[in-house]
Amino acid sequence: MKRPIALVAVLVLAAAALAGLATIALSATHTTATVKTGTTSLGRIVVDSKSHTLYLFRKDTRGRSACSGACARNWPPLLTKGKPKAGTGARSSLLGTTRRADGTTQVTYNRHPLYTFVLDHGKRGSTNGQGLTAFGGRWYVVAAEGTAKTGSASTGASTTGSSTSGSSTTGSSMPGGY
Repeated sequence: MKRPIALVAVLVLAAAALAGLATIALSATHTTATVKTGTTSLGRIVVDSKSHTLYLFRKDTRGRSACSGACARNWPPLLTKGKPKAGTGARSSLLGTTRRADGTTQVTYNRHPLYTFVLDHGKRGSTNGQGLTAFGGRWYVVAAEGTAKTGSASTGASTTGSSTSGSSTTGSSMPGGY
């Protein structure tokens, strides 16, 4: 009799853990996004609420994202539920949103859809995606003014296997060989 009760308890705990993980995953994409500014080796740039660098993709046109699938897994779009908020240094007049092909709402800054980069996560101030060519276009850090930062990072900046000089990168520096 003890074994069925133990099995039920384990199943209930596992279900609760999965439900908790699902809630965390949903809340990560269903919250109001905040955009603020930060300072890196590239100067004053826009960052998300966790101080992760935000990028624009030159392949995007007319404020619409051209990045989905594997591209969006490597360059996660900054999603929001509702109107995004302007944090310290960001201009609320430059904030907006665009509807993605999958129906989610992506934050824009000066009409540029915003993305983070997987090789920057967990490292505030990292600009590993600066100047990379991937998924058919160039990626640039977004300046506080809402334009592309096309310069390179100063020496000594964290570059972890990618180029910051504006040249193309080899496939080995991006997850999944991109």
